[in-house]
Amino acid sequence: MQRKLVVSSSPFLRNTSVSTKGIMLDVVIAMLPTALAAVWYFGKSALMLIALCVAFSVGSEWVYQKLTHHKSTISDLSAVVTGMLLAFNMPADAPWWMALVGSVIAIVLIKQFFGGLGNNFINPALGARTILMMSWVTLMTADVLPVAGQLFGLGTQALDGLAVATPLAKKPAVYTLWQLFSGNIPGMLGETCKLTLILGGIYLILRGVIDWRIPVTFIGTAFILFFAKYGVIYSVESGPNNALYQLMSGGLILGAFFMATDYVTSPITKTGRVIMGVGCALILFLVRNAGSYPEGCSFAILFMNVLTPMIDKFTTRKPFGYVKPEKPAKGDAKA
Repeated sequence: MQRKLVVSSSPFLRNTSVSTKGIMLDVVIAMLPTALAAVWYFGKSALMLIALCVAFSVGSEWVYQKLTHHKSTISDLSAVVTGMLLAFNMPADAPWWMALVGSVIAIVLIKQFFGGLGNNFINPALGARTILMMSWVTLMTADVLPVAGQLFGLGTQALDGLAVATPLAKKPAVYTLWQLFSGNIPGMLGETCKLTLILGGIYLILRGVIDWRIPVTFIGTAFILFFAKYGVIYSVESGPNNALYQLMSGGLILGAFFMATDYVTSPITKTGRVIMGVGCALILFLVRNAGSYPEGCSFAILFMNVLTPMIDKFTTRKPFGYVKPEKPAKGDAKA
């Protein structure tokens, strides 16, 4: 008797130990040190903002899927990751309603409207952050002075929106390299402590969650560009006009490890990921030096997100035996 051969679609080998929930859990674990650092420096306001962004993101996904009669996916933790990243891209004193608006934009407008996880064309948290920045510039650029340990009664100054010099301000530097590295500076929650961001990024690379090519080429290309411009690796006298000060300021490290590496909006090929990192660095460099915004990481990553399908098109290898289809003759073309 002849047996019937049933051939399923690729991939034929599947790693059942890897799941969306497992990957997202690793990302949450990698972000926890930065979340704790934000709470250490900015107190209960940072804790509340992170909690609200996560709760509103998960709630937005649940409500939308209930209303549209879709299967609930809140258990895969992707909404939790989006909520944490959104909070990392906001100042500590952002009002609660901004966390709500940002979460709805990220989850509903950018993620669910395009088909849910795996179908969004830009990073949801970055897209929401950019819309919030364009809509409420004053609230999104309020720089809060950090007071280490205030949540535990160790700080003496109350958290408030203060007019303090940002690390990327066009004036003599007021922060040391250690302050920039440790996070004792004003800024967005996730843009402050570079130590915890790097540790989290290394954890994701070692776990195989992200590819090292995007963060390494992003940070490395940015370092080369700023060193070529200023000719100084670091010195107190040069203020912000040196390579290390530029790397340690703004959202470059956060973006390189946690947002430019997003599976859905980054290239799938090794060559494409190198192009992604280099492109992000080039656009960030141009925005910081020729644009009206002191920081350009969000714009850089979003721009490269949009270019990702084209990058994949030109860097993906053709299957073995692929033959390019011939163009129909003009006489054969239908009117």
